[in-house]
Amino acid sequence: MTGPLAGLRVLDLSRVLAGPWASQFFADMGADVIKVEKPGHGDDTRQWGPPWMQDDNGADTGESAYFLSCNRGKRSVTADISSAEGQALVKRIASQSDVLIENFKVDGLRRYGLDFASLHALNPKLIYCSITGFGQSGPNAHRPGYDAMIQAEAGLMSLTGDPDGPPMKTGVAVVDLSAGMYAAASVLAALYSRTQSGIGQHIDIALHDVQVAGLAYHGVSHLLTGQNPARHGNAHPNIVPYQAFAVADGHLMLSIGNDGQFRSFCRVAGLDELAKEPRFARNTDRVAHRKTLLPILERAMLLRSLHDWRIALDAAGVPCGPVNTLDQVMGSDQVAARRLVQSFKHPLRNALPLVGNPVKFSATPLAPAFAPPLLGQHTQAVMQELDARSAADTD
Repeated sequence: MTGPLAGLRVLDLSRVLAGPWASQFFADMGADVIKVEKPGHGDDTRQWGPPWMQDDNGADTGESAYFLSCNRGKRSVTADISSAEGQALVKRIASQSDVLIENFKVDGLRRYGLDFASLHALNPKLIYCSITGFGQSGPNAHRPGYDAMIQAEAGLMSLTGDPDGPPMKTGVAVVDLSAGMYAAASVLAALYSRTQSGIGQHIDIALHDVQVAGLAYHGVSHLLTGQNPARHGNAHPNIVPYQAFAVADGHLMLSIGNDGQFRSFCRVAGLDELAKEPRFARNTDRVAHRKTLLPILERAMLLRSLHDWRIALDAAGVPCGPVNTLDQVMGSDQVAARRLVQSFKHPLRNALPLVGNPVKFSATPLAPAFAPPLLGQHTQAVMQELDARSAADTD
């Protein structure tokens, strides 16, 4: 096993997306990730389909695309943690692990003796990361939390959607993904701290906290003004023009970040005089006169095709991009050049295409991880390893 985190062991007690996204990061980085799942059921997302992976004969396998997206490179062990036998197995793995990631409800693992205090006593070096909806404290601590409800409750949906339309959630579960990355980064920080102290610690990650922090400039704008930001659809509240425009044969996202780029755009569009007008010369002025400027730009954008706009604006250094569908994304030369789509051998399929890790290292390149596991696929092998380690420790 290669990768910058080779030799690290992560015990994954998490389900659905935020926790598995974090633990998949560690698997990609070369860590040995052991995913403990409920016998006969496993991670909830194993049932979140269709679509399902098909085998080499085109038959559905019952392996969901959702599960496959966030569990590559892990080994699956089944254990019933409500039983003494299952608790003992998890404790054995935890005693030989560096990190534990879980997303049970607050105090949900205490009755099984698998909470931080219990496992810290067993393995003082263990980094124990808990991911919950609202954190370990506060009036909402014991409420469950899923991505969509957190997008609503933490303000993201109020910012998303067309100005005259209803609030919208995002097309991808961004709160879960962000929480997973916050969890991974926090675990790495705790591992570094452990090199100084020799002691592990408990990390408390809340989806609600993550999304409130993720309001970013919107959150700070509200704190400074007391005003609730309006929805702007595909436009930007602070930059103009910065939105998707209809062109002759599709849609183009125009992302003009400064006044020089606006002047360059106007030259390409044959609107040189527009950039000289006091109402539009500076971004502050363009934001103030958004309703006057945008209809002019919308008419101009319809006069050319996506290809023509791309060629001309790229040459002028104006940031823009087509609104691609996923077949266009996955089939693009850029995705191929960056090796973002990778093939994995799966027990039920010879070549399983998955989206790979986007990080590129110069000195410790990531080796392709193995495919997401079948439920309980590695139980016997892991138990044999634990027995061998225990025997070695007693010699």
